[in-house]
Amino acid sequence: MSQRKKARVFNREFKLRAVEKMLAGESSCALARELDLRRKLLYAWKDAYLVGGVAALRTQGRPRKDQILGTTPPANTERAELLQARRRIAELERKVGQQQLENDFFAEALRRVKAVEEDARNTQRSTRLSMNKHRKAD
Repeated sequence: MSQRKKARVFNREFKLRAVEKMLAGESSCALARELDLRRKLLYAWKDAYLVGGVAALRTQGRPRKDQILGTTPPANTERAELLQARRRIAELERKVGQQQLENDFFAEALRRVKAVEEDARNTQRSTRLSMNKHRKAD
């Protein structure tokens, strides 16, 4: 049987030291090997730090209410501004896509309702015509 490794939990100070080393110019590959981490995780910490500062380097688990409801701090670097802009663009693109889906859905629903109404009118018209033919024949 293979034994799974227990998930490691890193405190804010550990993350901050790693990010500071990266910002100081240390190689992310070397730092990842030294700390026995994935580079992707280091970059995620770095991006979070650049956007939200030390407060963004929170530990695992459910965030506190003040962290959820709080607004994001102002960006203090060009990279942080770029990350915020990209997140905002992605959010807006998702909203536009959702609206497009809704528009397509309602357009199709309207087309079907009109088709049903048209069929009902044609049925009534043909019923009237057939009734008139029967009356004239009598």
